[in-house]
Amino acid sequence: MDTQPREAIVKDSVRALLAGAIDYAGLFPPSQLAMSEAVLNYATYRNSNYAWMLGRFVVTAARLDEFYESAADFIERDAGDRWHIAVVAGEDIVETLKQVELFNLRHGEQALCDVLEVRANSVSKIENTVNGLRPGTTAYFEIPTSELMPDLVAALAERGQRAKIRTGGITPEAFPTPAEIVRFVRTCLAANVPFKATAGLHHPLRCFRPLTYEEESVMGRMHGFLNLFLMTGFAREGFRSNVLEDVMEEEFDEVFRFEPQSVHSEFCKSFARETRETYEIKERELPPLPCPREYGIIVRNCLSYFASFRVFRGQKFL
Repeated sequence: MDTQPREAIVKDSVRALLAGAIDYAGLFPPSQLAMSEAVLNYATYRNSNYAWMLGRFVVTAARLDEFYESAADFIERDAGDRWHIAVVAGEDIVETLKQVELFNLRHGEQALCDVLEVRANSVSKIENTVNGLRPGTTAYFEIPTSELMPDLVAALAERGQRAKIRTGGITPEAFPTPAEIVRFVRTCLAANVPFKATAGLHHPLRCFRPLTYEEESVMGRMHGFLNLFLMTGFAREGFRSNVLEDVMEEEFDEVFRFEPQSVHSEFCKSFARETRETYEIKERELPPLPCPREYGIIVRNCLSYFASFRVFRGQKFL
């Protein structure tokens, strides 16, 4: 008897949505795994039936050496299939850039830091980072959803950079409202600024769940990664804010329907007619892997004109 698991048949529309979508952030809350355990999980997923969905390993700049020490044997085993790393910058951006450059000089042939994530509350922080970026490194700037957001998005647009929104955390207060997320998405779309979303997107649809793995964990309303992806697609099609907020707040899966080459919603008409014109969204959260506790997923998603919609009318932008 064949007891080996077989890869499920995945619709083209689902592959368009999830291909390369998952950055693994097992080091961060709520999982907060040890480095050795997080590296083992990532290496296992790279060689599983779910590898087609997997993106970068996420690590702070301060732990790059520790990461390589734990991952060296796995990286050597995967020679010819380079690991890609997303680095979360420290407070000292100059020091972070030095750490990334040194790591790439030593290990870049087998493990490359090619994405940098930077928290930026001012235009000067954006400028200082952009001035120090090496060719081949893509930066995402985590900006607040406050009144500063439009000016910061404008600054990113002027410099050809990308944004990042934090969509959750381990307390209810860490989750922005649907209206705030819609405002961020529409602002980025209007400015042609690609973006990614991170934290809190642990489930396909909006739901009320424990926010950590502690026994007495606080409960909270969590945004769904599917809600976010499809809302962004509808936003690009010009739907009104109230419709977009309804998409973000939907909790029932029957509202959304995946066909082989399209995605449909009860809210709006199908916005993906053929696979070659499908908005191929890059980055979201892990679907069912064997142990949910190990997910720790970060959504690297570039959900904007050229990033999260990776294939647009036959042209690849990422």
